[in-house]
Amino acid sequence: MNTTAPTGMTDNVRFAQLPANARRGALTIEYQWIGAADPDAPIVLFLHEGLGSIAMWRDWPRQLCERLGMRGLIYSRPGYGRSTPRAHDEKWPVDFMSHQACDVLPALLDALDVGDEARARMWLVGHSDGGSIALLYAAAFPTRLRAAVVIAPHVFVEDISVQSIAEAKLAYEQTDLRRKLSRYHADVDSAFHGWNDIWLDPAFRGWNIVDRLRTIERPLLAVQAMDDHYGTMAQIEAIEAALPGTQLCKLPEGGHSPHRDAAQALNDAVAAFVNRVRGECRG
Repeated sequence: MNTTAPTGMTDNVRFAQLPANARRGALTIEYQWIGAADPDAPIVLFLHEGLGSIAMWRDWPRQLCERLGMRGLIYSRPGYGRSTPRAHDEKWPVDFMSHQACDVLPALLDALDVGDEARARMWLVGHSDGGSIALLYAAAFPTRLRAAVVIAPHVFVEDISVQSIAEAKLAYEQTDLRRKLSRYHADVDSAFHGWNDIWLDPAFRGWNIVDRLRTIERPLLAVQAMDDHYGTMAQIEAIEAALPGTQLCKLPEGGHSPHRDAAQALNDAVAAFVNRVRGECRG
């Protein structure tokens, strides 16, 4: 395993090597530790959106970790940032998020020597596709996390999502969106088309993970902004219907990225949730 940052890098982003398995080839994953220096502090693992990366989070994960007194782990999924890009002739399958939750994420935790005890104390914070991946991980490994926060998650496909993603394709082809995204991805076409092509594939319209959520055992906070143009309140209400103990946070504004556009309200909601879970644990 090589987890050393390449020569010449000025940040503290490092790279982990994931060995090949029956489903995928070997991968190089960029990752970054932030927040509390105490190696025994609980981990907050951040899972980015469908066009995200370490750099796209900007400073929000660090701000949240400082408020919570935890250490954060951020990484760019394959196809994004400076992780192994998607091959240009590769099309992601309908279950690509399950693959990320059940194969890639556990393999990364193994590579970083995050053991079972640390995983049992680990908090997940996922945004958009990353929120869906957090839910799928929590369902597949119900005792290997402490709790999860999912922000603008998707649990089924809505017309508003498909419409906005189709508009993003036009913007990528006709405006300077490609240039802007290239700041955050070594292979911007890999990042964009991997996400965009599968979401616009007619086969993906039937994707639905609601029934899979019923095996989740740990506390869950689901956040949705009312002005999100990629999803509606139906997403988090479906989560609550499957898991009646879910805590919902309906933000009046914040769009699809409340960690950027309504950070104070989001941070307050997350901190209150964390404090409640910690109190229940002590009780």
